[in-house]
Amino acid sequence: MLQSLPDSNTLYKALLKKDESFEGIFIVGVKTTGIFCRPTCTARKPKQENVEFFNSVREALLQGYRPCKVCNPLGYKGEIPSWLQPLINEVNSNPGIRLTDCDLRKRGIEPHRVRRWFKQHHGMTFQTYLRTLRIGNAFGRIQFGDKIIEAAFDSGYESLSGFNESFRKTLGITPGKSQDCNLITITRILTPLGPMLAGGTDDGICLFEFVDRRMIETQIKSLRKLFNAEFVPGSNKYFEDLNKQIQEYFSGKRKKFDLPLLLKGTSFQESVWKELLTIPYGVTRSYQEQAEHVGNIKAVRAVAKANGDNRIAIIIPCHRVIGKNGKLTGYGGGLWRKQYLLDHEKRYI
Repeated sequence: MLQSLPDSNTLYKALLKKDESFEGIFIVGVKTTGIFCRPTCTARKPKQENVEFFNSVREALLQGYRPCKVCNPLGYKGEIPSWLQPLINEVNSNPGIRLTDCDLRKRGIEPHRVRRWFKQHHGMTFQTYLRTLRIGNAFGRIQFGDKIIEAAFDSGYESLSGFNESFRKTLGITPGKSQDCNLITITRILTPLGPMLAGGTDDGICLFEFVDRRMIETQIKSLRKLFNAEFVPGSNKYFEDLNKQIQEYFSGKRKKFDLPLLLKGTSFQESVWKELLTIPYGVTRSYQEQAEHVGNIKAVRAVAKANGDNRIAIIIPCHRVIGKNGKLTGYGGGLWRKQYLLDHEKRYI
């Protein structure tokens, strides 16, 4: 059942028009073929009585529909549209840039369209995103020894008081105290199973999780405490390799990851996570077998909980641990994703 979406007539008109603005909003299932498609699919359009609309790929899969080979609906939801890419490139090349609504219109972009996209995909407005990037850039400069006043003006702020207030609102601390705090940079990585949130420091990757996971806020809170760190959007020297290796994994070209991982937890949690890394590609273990590998056959429940506390999905393959009876049990990203990952690996063994 659709929630917070236009009526079916509006959705069907969007399907007929191949309306790009509805990408990521709905999936259409064609009853006569058993196929599900993107709103922009170029295949011949079915009659309205032969379609039904879904909020997500997950819902279509659960109803027994197969992905269309023409439009590839398992492709990357949330991918930056062509009209927005030049603006993103400009912002990435100049993190201190300030852009008003008038500036956007001069570039041929409607401000409300930009706001809507950023709210949907980043949970913040475009102006908040720009401000957070500027603060993150200033944070890094202060960490490397720049004076606060230099970091403020070089990040586009016209007054030190305005910079201090913006810094405090964004990170919850004053610039003067930031040298005692660390920074975890975050970005989105697009995958066929939906966007994932990546987090990293100068030492490695500490977070890689589906953005719609219910526990992600708890994970972020835990990492903030463990690393004495604040989170800001931005770049990290490991993100490019992370994105490249994830794309290779989903295309069947990579079976092992080669990235520095930061595993911070209790000694038991860390032992479970390290043991997960030893499970070969395409192989599954039961929770009991995993407990045996950890060295405590009675710790099945504790192992299952530690699996659930894993903050680096796919790379630390907690999806390869299943119930003793062979059934799928427990996965933070949803059992449908766990099934997809296991089926994907079997396909490329």
